[in-house]
Amino acid sequence: MDPLSDVIALLRPGAALSKPISGRGRWGVEYAAHDAPGFSIILTGEVWLTLNGHEPLQLGRGDFLLLPTTPAFSLSSEKGMSCAPVAPRNEAVRHGEQEGEPDFVALGGSFTFERVNAPLLLSLLPKQIYIPASQGRATRFGRLIELLAEECATDYPGKELIIQRMLEALLVEALRWHSIEGQGVTAGLLNGMKDPSLTRAIQAIHSDVRANWTVAGLASIAGMSRSAFSARFGETIGCAPIEYLARWRMALAKDALASGVKTLDRIAAEIGYESASAFSTAFRKRLGCPPGQFSRMSA
Repeated sequence: MDPLSDVIALLRPGAALSKPISGRGRWGVEYAAHDAPGFSIILTGEVWLTLNGHEPLQLGRGDFLLLPTTPAFSLSSEKGMSCAPVAPRNEAVRHGEQEGEPDFVALGGSFTFERVNAPLLLSLLPKQIYIPASQGRATRFGRLIELLAEECATDYPGKELIIQRMLEALLVEALRWHSIEGQGVTAGLLNGMKDPSLTRAIQAIHSDVRANWTVAGLASIAGMSRSAFSARFGETIGCAPIEYLARWRMALAKDALASGVKTLDRIAAEIGYESASAFSTAFRKRLGCPPGQFSRMSA
C-alpha cells in the first residue's frame, strides 16, 4: 500500500457517532476539548465555528470540517455571540428556538481511531481539514457529500448503516483530497506527500521497512543531496528521515503487539531488527516499557 493507506489502515477509522445538529433563531453553545476526532457537514443554512485560539469561521451548506483532535470550540448562529457551555450528547441536538423549521442543519459526530497508535499517527496529520463546498463540489468528495445529504433526508431501511459507511469513505476521501489539493498545512505526512521527491523516499520506507535505510540512500531515491534531503524532510514532515523510519517501525510493532498473535522474533524480523533482543531494547528505550508489558497492557 502507499504511505497514506498504511497510516489509515493502522488507524482503522470508523464512524463511532453521527447525529443531526440543528438550530433556529439566535443561539450559541460552547464545548470543552476532547480527544476524539470530530467532524461536521453542513446540510442546510450557515453557522459560525470558533476553535479555541482561532478566528471565527463561517461554515455553509456543503462545507466539511474534520478535526483529528478536537479542541474547545463554540458554535453560534451569529458571529461574536455569547455562548453557553453544553455537554456532548449522543442523540439529535436542537439549538435556539425549539419550534418551527430549523434554519440550520448539520451532520456532526466523531470517528474512532485505533487507540494504540492514535497519538503518533495523528501527529502526522494537520490540525484540521476544512473543505469548503466551493472547492469540493465538483470533485468525488462533493458527490459523496451530496449522497450523504440525500441519505440523511430519507427513511429507507438500512439508513444508519449506509450513513456509517459513507462517513468512513468520506474520511478517507478527505485525507486524500487534502494530500492532493492542500491548503498550507503544517509539517506532517500529508504535507510530505505533496512533494514528489519526498514521496519517493517515504514510499521506499513503507514498501520495505526492514531495509537498513540510511539518509544517503533515501536522499539518492529522492534525487537530492544528503543535506538538502535532510533539511527538506525535517521541514516538511516534522522529523528527521531516520526518526520517521523509527516511529513507523514502532507503530507497526505496537499494532502487532496489541493483536498478540506474533512472537517477538517475528515482529523484530518484520520491522528490521536483527534479533528480538535488539528490538526489545529499542522498544523499551522509545516507549518506556518492554514489549511484553506493552502487549499485556493492550490486551
